[in-house]
Amino acid sequence: MNSSASDIPFLNRLPREWRRALGAISLLWIATGLGAGLAFATQALMARELGPSEYGLFASSLATITIAAPLAGFGLPQYWLQAYGVEGWLANRWLGPSLRFISASTVMTLLLVVLWSFIGAPSDARPMLLLMLPVVLGLLAVNLISSQLRLEERHALLAWWQLITPGGRALVAALLWLMPGLDGRVAAVGFSATSLLMAMLAWPRLREMMRGGIQLHGHGPPPEQQVVADAPIPSVARLLSQSWAYGLETSLYPIFFSISTVLLKYLVGNVQAGIFGIALGVMMAIYLIPSTLYQKFLLSKLHRWAVHDRDKFWKVYRHGSVAMLASGVLVGAVLAVAAPWLVPIVFGEKYQPVVHVLMILAVCVPVRFLTTGLTSALLNEVHMRYRVLAMGLSAVVVIAANAMLIPRYHATGAAIAVVLGEISLMMAMYVGVRRFHPHGAAG
Repeated sequence: MNSSASDIPFLNRLPREWRRALGAISLLWIATGLGAGLAFATQALMARELGPSEYGLFASSLATITIAAPLAGFGLPQYWLQAYGVEGWLANRWLGPSLRFISASTVMTLLLVVLWSFIGAPSDARPMLLLMLPVVLGLLAVNLISSQLRLEERHALLAWWQLITPGGRALVAALLWLMPGLDGRVAAVGFSATSLLMAMLAWPRLREMMRGGIQLHGHGPPPEQQVVADAPIPSVARLLSQSWAYGLETSLYPIFFSISTVLLKYLVGNVQAGIFGIALGVMMAIYLIPSTLYQKFLLSKLHRWAVHDRDKFWKVYRHGSVAMLASGVLVGAVLAVAAPWLVPIVFGEKYQPVVHVLMILAVCVPVRFLTTGLTSALLNEVHMRYRVLAMGLSAVVVIAANAMLIPRYHATGAAIAVVLGEISLMMAMYVGVRRFHPHGAAG
């Protein structure tokens, strides 16, 4: 029997805009759930096959690459959303300098990772870091095309695009399972191959966008060619002056989120890094729930509504924040209840210490969900500067707490440090909303 969402009486009574939004969100959440499942399966297979020590080396090396990767592009994918939300079609003028800046920053990032692998990283991490250099290109490709697809509101294609990386990594994990005895270096090569595939798939779409081929949604038909041609072309320096806050925020976030794994490897050893890396991977999958709604679906709309439809902007903010807090409490409770029996089944008895770490990190779930809702009200350049400051201070909290707690409490100390960092970030975002929007946030 054939049916569609429009055949459901309840949905038929909803406005057409609501039906479209529910369909898009459902599609993105289904894809996100599938991606999270693939990432979870990848992590479980690799942890079982590599063992705590080898997996810890792999996880800490991948975390190091993840921390460095946002320097490539330095926030431009996020700035595009703001620029097009405000300027509409005229924002095409930023694409030329964007390409030049992306190229230069990517080369600089790759050189920085190579330099760190020789003069800063432990000797056992050097081969892994060098093998995973292409991961920088893959993450950049994912972010650039994701921003393009969000601007075009092509949610189905965005969903498929975001599944390629976890799908490729799952194949690598399956290879380790089918061929016992392979080490972390083989996994590093597999992850790099997936990243190179992403870069190759992204290039034709990126090239077409740079030629003005973007199908921008929500700003009406494109203007006359002469209107676009007459728009002043900014320099790379001008671009950087507009986008640096986005770059700093995207660079600070992986430090805030992943530095604990790296510090555990450096201060205690690979085994504790592996224990914490598994727990952090579980949290990463959970955090996809709010990020799917806000980053993949709402963000480009919020930039547009913040300028052109303030009533809708604040309505989404208020209802979204309440929904995020409620769902975060529920998901955090489920995690705390499920962890003691799920971890041994999925990862094996040798990873039993992960349970204690997850019980602590469960506190972060409602905090992060609410933080995501609060942050949605801070979008423009002034707000971004404040967000950078808040993220920087929270990263300092995490690093300082890790330095004090890891030597004595190991992975448990790292988990406590992350909780402290998440709470400090949430409080900073709340203060920011009250400061910049004293009337709108309470209206």
